[in-house]
Amino acid sequence: MVVPDPVDARLLAVLAESGRAAVHEIAQRLGMDPREAAMRLITLSGSGLPLLVGVEGDPNGLRRALANAAAYGNYFGPPPSGPYAVHQSGPHQVQQPYGPQGPSSQPFPAQPQAAQPQTGPQATWGPPQSAGWVRADQPQPQARPVARTGKIGSTLEADSLEGAHLQIQLVEVVDPADFLFTAAGYKLAEGERAVVVHTEVTNASQVSYTSLPDMYLVLVTKTGETVTKAPVSLSSRPAHKLGVQPGETAGGHTVFVLPDATEVIQVRWSVRPEVDLNTLVWTIED
Repeated sequence: MVVPDPVDARLLAVLAESGRAAVHEIAQRLGMDPREAAMRLITLSGSGLPLLVGVEGDPNGLRRALANAAAYGNYFGPPPSGPYAVHQSGPHQVQQPYGPQGPSSQPFPAQPQAAQPQTGPQATWGPPQSAGWVRADQPQPQARPVARTGKIGSTLEADSLEGAHLQIQLVEVVDPADFLFTAAGYKLAEGERAVVVHTEVTNASQVSYTSLPDMYLVLVTKTGETVTKAPVSLSSRPAHKLGVQPGETAGGHTVFVLPDATEVIQVRWSVRPEVDLNTLVWTIED
């Protein structure tokens, strides 16, 4: 049986109180992303613990939803391919950097098609109801470049998995933050130091952002390793709360514990465990 890390232990402790609970309720109590909580519980269930992770639904309601989707041609697409591993996190854990993922596999190979010359109004105006519905002889609007890298104080932009457009500012990096850590009642081991990162997230869209804003916020060391956040919160530096509603700005502080000799060169934010096109990087200057 695998020994659970501190985050897993907190999940099991909450579950042990009632014996039965919905995954999203457990995640909400711990301030976690429900997806990570589900993946952790599934992993723990397969490690030999007396734990069963299930799902419940209304059979008739699900059948009606599927029938409506089929009637309107809104078929469910194939599941996304590629790894989506949830990596263990803990207060003193240093991980190897996530590598970029390969291209997703497709259920049917794409067949090459010869380019066909367009005739009629579509050649001039483009397909109706599309961004190409403009005259070909008119200048096309250029997409505004999105900043993915910056320095402390910079505001960078990314899209969430739900489609929310986020503006994320790295406000401050307190390194070392041992005095804040010990003032909150925690104790550092010999040779360790604490770092506190303050970020603010603005939801500049009409789509709700439902995840924990700093779920995959990590520190990047000079050797290319990543340090995940510690499962603690400081009373003087409040942690992020779950979700950001459209038009709102939410701030929070993330705590890290790492070896005292470790040199941090970057702060990295992602919407998922892997590095992807929405990953943001702030460089920490000496």
